[in-house]
Amino acid sequence: PRQMRGSRSKALPDRALVNCQYSMATFSTGERRRRPHGDRQAGELALHLKQTFEAAILTRLYPRSQIDIYVQILQADGGNYCACVNAATLAVMDAGIPMRDYVCACSAGLAEDTPLADLSSPEEAAGGPRLVLALLPASGQIALLQLSARLHQERLEAALEAAGQACR
Repeated sequence: PRQMRGSRSKALPDRALVNCQYSMATFSTGERRRRPHGDRQAGELALHLKQTFEAAILTRLYPRSQIDIYVQILQADGGNYCACVNAATLAVMDAGIPMRDYVCACSAGLAEDTPLADLSSPEEAAGGPRLVLALLPASGQIALLQLSARLHQERLEAALEAAGQACR
């Protein structure tokens, strides 16, 4: 039998433990700086991935087990988290792990008052408010919603609608 990664005490008696790890290759951006595995941004994105997939995977079917999801960004050109969610969803489906629904993720932002979906790296770097949405499209449930800056309610609804439409 395969040994569980990490401590046995982390095993949950009633459901599977979802373990996620996020990293970026040193050559993934134009600036070649070393990114340690324990940096804060990578830890935050790994936690977001964990929360997203705990909402989608039917963990109760696998008590006392662990599901590992490892993602590594090879080319960072915008929408890194969204690309990770979409790729990890396909990997989980390919592994045959049952889910409530597949997970789709998309980013959205505003250029002036025009909502934009699936932001590129220059659009993200422009500094406007950015919204990240992970959606379970069949049920319409939101697995993750993250907003990077303050945004008025009417403008938030337009950005949320653009991201939701792109996810669907």
